[in-house]
Amino acid sequence: MASTTKQPAAKNADDSSVRVEIFDQAYNLRGSDAEYIIKLAEYVDAKMRAVAKQTQTVDTVRLAVLAALNIADEYHLLKRSQDGGAVEYLKRAHHLADALDEVLEEKRRAG
Repeated sequence: MASTTKQPAAKNADDSSVRVEIFDQAYNLRGSDAEYIIKLAEYVDAKMRAVAKQTQTVDTVRLAVLAALNIADEYHLLKRSQDGGAVEYLKRAHHLADALDEVLEEKRRAG
């Protein structure tokens, strides 16, 4: 599991340095949201450990690439799902706008 140690910022008060451990390797990462960085590190660590358990490999570079591919797959599946939902909403919005235009046109003619 990813472990973390917060360190004070070296240059900017808005940036904080966070020491995280991913798959037993320590990294010092810098960003404006230390808790978010920690959450990301824990996620990557969990992915690498899951891949290691499934593949029985000890090559950390290979594990990192396989974990990255898993994360990329998750990302693209979610993106495709969201993009598909947006297209459906746009279709419905156009359909409703057309229906409203028809009703308004009928009222204008009648009125």
